Amino acid sequence: MKHKAIFIDRDGTINVDVHYLDDPDKFEMYPGVGEGVKKLKDKGFKIIVITNQSGIARGYFIEKQLWNIHEIMKKEFQEFDVVLDGIYYCPHHPNDKCDCRKPNTGLFEKAIKEHDIDVKKSYMLGDKTLDVGAGKKIGARTVLVPEPHIRDELLSNKNEWEYGPDYIADDFMDAVEWILVDF
Repeated sequence: MKHKAIFIDRDGTINVDVHYLDDPDKFEMYPGVGEGVKKLKDKGFKIIVITNQSGIARGYFIEKQLWNIHEIMKKEFQEFDVVLDGIYYCPHHPNDKCDCRKPNTGLFEKAIKEHDIDVKKSYMLGDKTLDVGAGKKIGARTVLVPEPHIRDELLSNKNEWEYGPDYIADDFMDAVEWILVDF
């Protein structure tokens, strides 16, 4: 039997985006994320983080720093009795034209295969339209969770979006509540 999954972007969705997060001490999870992910996990969803991390290719930080940040993130989720099912990241520069950098789907395809995911029963949550685009390309339902400080600007450009989300959430918990009703 295939599994349903929640694919979640990291920076700007799970945690405050500080632009090229390179220090685990700067990791700050948004309110409601731990509780929300716990609700989704309790409903049988696999929780898979998919994140672009071009700071590695740009030389801003090394993979060991990224792993340390992910260890902090995992510990914070464990406080809510949540174990992430996978963390997939693209270390490439946008100019590298790799297949794993969102909105491309290479990381999703790997996760789908490794976790036996049914994309028709799955969702992508992210703060940017490229997250929505990636989710649409794999056939998942999509939720846009704009960061509070860029929400108005992002939503004012809706007519320029290549892919529209299935839902635009006020915050992470709103996204979770919508998914729980939608699925």
